[in-house]
Amino acid sequence: MKESSMFPSRPARSILVAAVLALLGTIVSPPARSGLAYQTPDPVLVDIIDAPKTPRGRIGPNREWMLLRHLPGYPSIEELAEPELRLGGVRFSPRTNGPSRSWSYEKLSLVRIRDRTTVPIEGLPEKPRIENARFSPDGARIAFTQTVRDGIELWVVEIATAKARRLTPSILHLVADEPPRWMPDGRSLIATIVPEGREAPPEAPLVPDGPVTQENLGKEAPARTYQDLLESPHDEALFAHHLTAQLARIDLEGTVERIGPPEMIWSYDPSPDGRYLLVEALHRPFSYIVPAYRFPRRIEIRDLDGAVVQTIADLPLQEEIPIAYGSVATGPRQVRWRADADAQLCWAEALDGGDAGAEAELRDRILLLEAPFADEPAPLIDLPLRFRGVDWGSDDLALVNAYWWKTRTVQSWRVRPGSPGAEPVLLVDRSWEDRYNDPGNPVTERNDRGRPVLLTSPNGEAIYLIGDGASPEGNRPFLDRFDLAERETTRLFRSEAPYYERPLVLLDPEARAILTLRESVTEVPNLFVRDLENETLAPLTSFPHPYPMLVGIEKELIRYERDDGVALSATLYLPPGRSPEEGPFPMLMWAYPREYKDADAAGQIDDSPYRFDRVGWWSPVLWLTQGYAVLDGPTMPIVGEGDAEPNDTFVEQLVASARAAVDEVVRRGVADPDRIAIGGHSYGAFMTANLLAHSDLFAAGLARTGAYNRTLTPFGFQSEERTLWEAPEVYFAMSPFLHADKVNEPILLVHGEADNNPGTFPMQSERFYNALKGHGATTRLVLLPHESHSYRARESILHLVWETQEWLDRYVKEAEKIAP
Repeated sequence: MKESSMFPSRPARSILVAAVLALLGTIVSPPARSGLAYQTPDPVLVDIIDAPKTPRGRIGPNREWMLLRHLPGYPSIEELAEPELRLGGVRFSPRTNGPSRSWSYEKLSLVRIRDRTTVPIEGLPEKPRIENARFSPDGARIAFTQTVRDGIELWVVEIATAKARRLTPSILHLVADEPPRWMPDGRSLIATIVPEGREAPPEAPLVPDGPVTQENLGKEAPARTYQDLLESPHDEALFAHHLTAQLARIDLEGTVERIGPPEMIWSYDPSPDGRYLLVEALHRPFSYIVPAYRFPRRIEIRDLDGAVVQTIADLPLQEEIPIAYGSVATGPRQVRWRADADAQLCWAEALDGGDAGAEAELRDRILLLEAPFADEPAPLIDLPLRFRGVDWGSDDLALVNAYWWKTRTVQSWRVRPGSPGAEPVLLVDRSWEDRYNDPGNPVTERNDRGRPVLLTSPNGEAIYLIGDGASPEGNRPFLDRFDLAERETTRLFRSEAPYYERPLVLLDPEARAILTLRESVTEVPNLFVRDLENETLAPLTSFPHPYPMLVGIEKELIRYERDDGVALSATLYLPPGRSPEEGPFPMLMWAYPREYKDADAAGQIDDSPYRFDRVGWWSPVLWLTQGYAVLDGPTMPIVGEGDAEPNDTFVEQLVASARAAVDEVVRRGVADPDRIAIGGHSYGAFMTANLLAHSDLFAAGLARTGAYNRTLTPFGFQSEERTLWEAPEVYFAMSPFLHADKVNEPILLVHGEADNNPGTFPMQSERFYNALKGHGATTRLVLLPHESHSYRARESILHLVWETQEWLDRYVKEAEKIAP
């Protein structure tokens, strides 16, 4: 019998309920704000947070020198509170004309690889804020940017003398986060600088000229939930003012030669031969629903005087890209220089209208266009999947990489750029979920123009591959030689227990010696030179153990099964000096769910029991010092095989995975079932809230920077491609906000007040807190001032750890203990 039109259908009722509850969330009063000052946790936790950070290495051309970049401690809240503008999805400092949330270095030093001599770099400014350190193509110099109070300077280091000197005053313009680039001769750099005589930024009108309006004339323009978008004509004016910059060439004497007029430069890159500039510049109309990277833009080839040689494309506003994963804009995209040629462009164009949801035999065409750019572009290859990038080698060798989200497929094709009619050869065709059969990534090196190209064997017949080496016994990184003609692989190196050793750089084309990063559970990662021919190993660095208080922790990679047969794994830690026989302990589980199309792939191990643990505010390993056992990364696979979508049974699979983890640690006698907490960050926070709403497995929850109401992300989230209107039951079932009445365990909600991650607006935590409070739950909301999706300020981090310590001690450690 036909259902009466007086009553909505079940999907319509679900949408109606979700919409009403979402509306109720908007009208609930905001949470009470306390005047609590920043707090400090246990001193041992402070010592871990403040532990010196291991320097980061970068190998220079010719593999002669390695640059070490030394990180300072966490910045202060005062630094984080400095003025910041958030426009068009871009966050920047109006005072310095650069990114407002980047990480800087406080010191640079050099290590000569052949004799392992460390050379400090002299002449650095006092209390430097160093970023964008890059070797020149010939390896004779390093350029870097230095942020000062009123702007950004350009500096250079002469490697022969290990001395730094300033090239320019604070004139660099890095709002678009495009660092200076070396010209191929290594004698000058191309950079964007502040326009001469720039006027003051436009002031906000005291009285508006009229309402802010938006209009759509029947076109579908679905957009995910972006943040920091433009909202008014004044925002548009501010964005245009602050993004406008001027290209310039800066030589080693500090002479600045301006190139072309000021404009909204989004990206730029000199050609490998140094004769041309590839420039992308934004223009109006702007958008209030998508970020700047989807604004209209002109892609042009210019000479070094700034004159336009050829316009590659003038792309319109990209508001109408379909929502299906793998959808792209039409027209040229990923326009890049071919790394191994003088001046040849490569780009992709969609053959399916850019719509990944449309049926199509071919998805993308890859095109080449050579200087002087007057001819029609020549096709290189037509792809059945979506283009991802090219590894360039020579006229006879390039690897074109493609992917397809729906099937989790990746492909790699060998092409011959110098022979347009040559038939492409398919080298790789696999699921990226199948980590056990991942062949690794091709090894590249910088050529004499500073461009990354494939490293081949001396005869040119083989390439090298470095991979994680996922296996049932854990990750074992490897180095392989791959014969291109025979398509056969020869293993040159594989990490051996009890170490985790990853090849980084081949020190010669014959792969006789490699630079590796070697670590173990008790040994901090250090760089080594491994001679494969003579089977010797020599340390290049000797970084100390940063956490002596964690020496002696028990660590084990454990395996267990879900009730549906899906294999699961996790890393189990016991407090220092404690054995399983001394359990059960109070426990913290920290996890993050992931979606899969294949159950067997979901059960594969993707970790190593031999890695050294980097411990910071984000790490659950912190809590070993407080007497807790820790289960880190218990896998929470959400599987949807065939035509099924993973999220159709999200809650059921999530609870089943969590139950299997709890059962395993209880069976082992290391966890008290009444004193286990669950926690996670971002999608892990979403997971935490769902587990507390739909199970009684945990004593308490820790949820950081999550999203809890999926009706506020109606055009998809995480790996969910369907919209709210296509799958209302899924959005309803997966939204812990809509099940707040079922949460009967204490939950600590933490969120950065300036979170700019798509979908995780701070109001997600605020509304969830209000819903929980309205139903009498035990909950606490902590909003960290000036913090984004991740946290930066030392005061914020220490307070976060204090809040966590108080919560765990009160609701987990001191909870009713298991009966003897």
